[in-house]
Amino acid sequence: MKLACARGWPGPLVPGPAPVGAGTARGGAAIRSDVPRCQSGRARRGAVARPSRTTLRETTKATVTTMTTTVTTTHGDTSVTPRAPRILLYSDDVTVREQVRLAVGRRLGAGQPDIEWLEVATPTAVVTAADAGGWDLLVLDGEADKAGGMGLCRQLKNEVYRCPPVLVLTGRPQDGWLASWSLADDAVPRPFDAVALQRAVADLLRAAGTR
Repeated sequence: MKLACARGWPGPLVPGPAPVGAGTARGGAAIRSDVPRCQSGRARRGAVARPSRTTLRETTKATVTTMTTTVTTTHGDTSVTPRAPRILLYSDDVTVREQVRLAVGRRLGAGQPDIEWLEVATPTAVVTAADAGGWDLLVLDGEADKAGGMGLCRQLKNEVYRCPPVLVLTGRPQDGWLASWSLADDAVPRPFDAVALQRAVADLLRAAGTR
């Protein structure tokens, strides 16, 4: 007849020694010395060792990595790591450039790569960088001195082959008609709304196919 171990221990049952100093139980009945006790799990042969916490963490990491690299889309295409978006930011005011970068953030969302920024302060640098290509978005300050971003935008849209999307930063909401004249894809007025600016950048990058 099988006997259950104390505390739910799943090991085999083996007879244990009689308690020290015990002779007879109440009523004169002798105490049996063959009361079953649980055998230690370490002494059992053929028992499967329980993995340590470190082994479990390593196994989990390996499983997550495998799932990440083998995920496929509904069309059967293997998923790839998204490419980091490249943004050219023009303003002759370093404070404006800092405000834009802080509003947009380091990345567009969780799991997205960090944005690659190039800050320039002169119109010549804008034209040179735009001609070199490789940009996903141009952010131009329409209030920059000497050469405003809206005039530069119109020039780039007319001269650069496959000009990337352009976001212009206007001085006030009433300057929307100037943004339309510049052929800009979108405009954000001052004072900058961080949510609106981040959304405008994300929408233009999505339309360009970088997300």
